[in-house]
Amino acid sequence: MTAEDLDTAVAGTLRLLTPVQDRDWTVRAGVLDWDCRATAVHLAHDLIAYATQLTARGLPPWLEAPVSRAGGGYLPLDLEVRPDAPPRVVLQVVAACAGLLSLALRAAGPEVRAWHWGPTDPSGFAALGVNETLIHTWDIARGLNLGWTPPPDLSARVLARLFPDAPPGDPSAALLWCTGRIALPDRPRLTDWKLKAALDR
Repeated sequence: MTAEDLDTAVAGTLRLLTPVQDRDWTVRAGVLDWDCRATAVHLAHDLIAYATQLTARGLPPWLEAPVSRAGGGYLPLDLEVRPDAPPRVVLQVVAACAGLLSLALRAAGPEVRAWHWGPTDPSGFAALGVNETLIHTWDIARGLNLGWTPPPDLSARVLARLFPDAPPGDPSAALLWCTGRIALPDRPRLTDWKLKAALDR
C-alpha cells in the first residue's frame, strides 16, 4: 500500500465527518468504550506514531537495529489534544497527522524498515494507517448514526497486506470482522484480533 491509499482514506473520512462536526461527539463510538471525539484523537495519535517510527533519527545505538530506524519498539511519545478542542479542530489534527504520515511514506525508500512488532516496510505502515482510518471512521459513523462502510477497494488492499487469513466475500465486511467490529453469518464477532504488518526476515 502507498501514501496515495492513505490520502484517499483520510479524504473520505473528512468528507464524511466534517458536515457532522457540530453533532454531539460525546456519544459512544460503535462497539468501542471511547466516545467519538476520543476515537478521532486516537486515530490521530496512531497516524503520528506511524510517521515518527518511519522518520526516527539519531537514536542511541542500543535502540537501533541494522534494518530499522526505530529499532526495538515504539518511540515513547503520545499525542495530546487539548480537552477543549471541538470536533472541528480534532478533525484538523487528524488531517495534519495523516499528512505527516503521508510525507514520511513518500520519503521512505522501499528498503526502510521500522518497528511494528518486527521490521515493517513503508507499505506496511501505509496499510496500518489506512486500516486505522477505515475502522475508526466506521466506529465514529456508528456513534453518529451515519450509514457508512469502508470502501471495498481499500478494504481489500488492507486485508491483503495485514490480514492474510481474512474470510472470503465482501472485503468491507471482512475487514470489520477481522478487526472485531461485526459478526459474520458463519463467524461470531471477534473479541481479540491481530494483524501482521512486520515482514519475515
